[in-house]
Amino acid sequence: MKRRFQQVDVFGARPLFGNPLAVVLDGEGLSADEMQHFARWTNLSETVFLLPPTTLEADYRVRIFTLARELPFAGHPTLGSCHAWLTSGGRPERADVVVQECGAGLVPIRRTGDRLAFAAPPLIRSGPVDPVRLQRIVEILHLDTDAILDAQWADNGPGWIAVLLRDAEAVLNVDADLSPDPGKESVDIGLVGPYPEDSDLAFEVRAFFTDERGLLREDPVTGSLNASLAQWLLTSGRARSPYVASQGSRLGRDGRIEIDRDGEGTIWVGGATTTCVEGEVELRTNPR
Repeated sequence: MKRRFQQVDVFGARPLFGNPLAVVLDGEGLSADEMQHFARWTNLSETVFLLPPTTLEADYRVRIFTLARELPFAGHPTLGSCHAWLTSGGRPERADVVVQECGAGLVPIRRTGDRLAFAAPPLIRSGPVDPVRLQRIVEILHLDTDAILDAQWADNGPGWIAVLLRDAEAVLNVDADLSPDPGKESVDIGLVGPYPEDSDLAFEVRAFFTDERGLLREDPVTGSLNASLAQWLLTSGRARSPYVASQGSRLGRDGRIEIDRDGEGTIWVGGATTTCVEGEVELRTNPR
C-alpha cells in the first residue's frame, strides 16, 4: 500500500543543515512491528507515523520510533510531525496552537508565522549526579574534573544528564570517547557552554546518546535535550529568555534552537521546519 511520506529538516538554520525526520502521513493499519521495521529501514534517528487522535482535545496523534524502540515523546519529531501534518492539509481547531497526542500525553505546539515551538514537558528527574556517574562522564569526555562547572540530571524522558562547561569553545573542543565499554554503565550526556555576551547565540550544545547497539553517538540537533537544558539554565539564572542555542557544529550541521518563556512560565522550544523530500512509500504489512 502506498502512503504519503515526507522527510523534514528540523531546527536547521538552512535546509539540510538540521536534523532529518521521516514522516509517514498515513499510519493507520500498521502494527508496531511494521512501524519499527520501517524505522530501521530509514536509518534515521527517528521515524514517525501520523494517526487520527483518540481524544477530541488533540488535532492528530503521532507514534515515534528510533532504530531500536518506540518513544513516548521526542523534540524534533514533535516539530517535524506537526509541520508535515499542517503542510499535508491538517486543520487545527485553533489557528495559533496545534495539539499533538503522543505516548507522553497531549503536547501543545505554538504557531508563530512559519515557526513552530513545543511546550517543554516537565522533568521526571532532576538534581545532582552521583560521583560514580560523574566520573564516567569525565572519562567519556576526556576532561579534567574541574573543567565541569556543574552537572545535573535533566531528564524529560530520554535520560539526559546536563553538563555545563566554561564556554562554547570548551564544548566544541571536546573529543568524546565513543568506543564501547561493556563493563561500564551507559550515560546520555548533554553538553552546554555559553557564548560571549555580545554573540547572537547564547549557548553551544552537544548531545551524546546510547544507540540501539549500546554505542555512544552524537546527535545533530536535539529538541528534548534543549528543552531540559532550558529548564535548568533558566531556573538557575544562568540564562535569560528568549535565547538561541547552536547545536551540530562539530558534525557539519547548523542547528538553531529558539527558546522562549512566556508570562505563565511555560518554556517553548522552537525552530525552522522544512520539507526536503515528499512523495509516497510502499509500506506492506507483515514485512517479515
